[in-house]
Amino acid sequence: MRIIALDVHRSFAQMAILEKGKIRDAGRVDLERSRLLQFATTLKPDDEIVIEATGNTSAIVRLLLPFVGRVIIANPILVRAIAWAKVKTDKIDAAVLAKLHASGFLPEVWMPDEETETRRRVVAERTQLVSQMTRLKNRIHSVLHANLIPPYKGTLFSKRGKAWLVAQPLADDQRRVVLRHVGELERLGGELAQVDRSLAQTALREPRVKRLMTITGINVTVALSIVAAIGDIERFSSPEKLVSYVGLNPRVRQSGDRPAYHGRITKQGRTHARSMLVEAAWVISGVPGPLRAFFMRIRDKRGKHVAAVATARKLAIIVWHMLMKEEDYTWIRPALLQGKLRHLELTAGHPSHRGGKQKGSAAAYSNKAVRDSEREMIGQAEDVYRRFVAAWKQRPPNRCPGAANEVRQT
Repeated sequence: MRIIALDVHRSFAQMAILEKGKIRDAGRVDLERSRLLQFATTLKPDDEIVIEATGNTSAIVRLLLPFVGRVIIANPILVRAIAWAKVKTDKIDAAVLAKLHASGFLPEVWMPDEETETRRRVVAERTQLVSQMTRLKNRIHSVLHANLIPPYKGTLFSKRGKAWLVAQPLADDQRRVVLRHVGELERLGGELAQVDRSLAQTALREPRVKRLMTITGINVTVALSIVAAIGDIERFSSPEKLVSYVGLNPRVRQSGDRPAYHGRITKQGRTHARSMLVEAAWVISGVPGPLRAFFMRIRDKRGKHVAAVATARKLAIIVWHMLMKEEDYTWIRPALLQGKLRHLELTAGHPSHRGGKQKGSAAAYSNKAVRDSEREMIGQAEDVYRRFVAAWKQRPPNRCPGAANEVRQT
């Protein structure tokens, strides 16, 4: 068996081959599909390829995997022998990768399947579109502010808002800027609608997305982002592993006899999934339920920003239990969920029932009495949680050993 390590760059990869305990430089291979396939034909079925995770790693893996026994992806952040090396060249980096894998000390990265990779790309595309549209809107607002024009009372980028915007007294050059940005917003809005339709169609076929949407405060965008980031939930042996994967675990420093110091969260891992969980936490802070009670309890002690991050961490733990046990959220609001799913169907292009008669819980959610009934039920659960936490704080010091575990699971 040979271990072939590739130090990957934009247009080439430096190779090192470890065979029978001896390592040698194997030159470079160009990262073009034809050249890479030509190199793949020289590989043996029992060879193992080792590469670091980079932007083009997935393409390289999919081309080489059919020709070798295994492809190992190394975490570049954790390969300290390379990152902290005093003498650092492409040949040395490739040799170190091969030696670390042979000795069993190479930190590996999970390679997502093609479907998960596609979801990640589409979710990232939507994030970029929203970011571009936000930037354009901010530029238009800055032009209005610079000309002492008061804010529009309504939705500025609606049809009426755009008509109001065009009628404002602006200089010719600034008017051209505003009109260009408005036109670009319309174009990006059309692309965003297409991406949302594709995501909605994917979500309707994915039971895990529907399961996560049973949590009040999580919509299809957040649910899809989390599912795309997680991939196979079985690869996380505990909820703490998932929390660490999205970078919501605190830094810990401890040495000698000193007590452990817990700092800010690490922010290492899937950045987009972490931001989606925090976004959902802010939504949850405004709707009744046990999670809002948890948010308020942390907010009163540490402030709202710490409370949002703590609630996001709590959400990650809940997500792990829901996906691992294949169970919906306990405090589900049925009519609200059906309303979400109906909106998802409309986004995916399903026919509208407008003019006809809606059926089921989706129609029931349009009834104010149904909404108030569900909110009252969840509000009672929130009150129960508050009373439970208050009673737990007043527990006697010699409580039973299992009490702490029970509280952690709530």
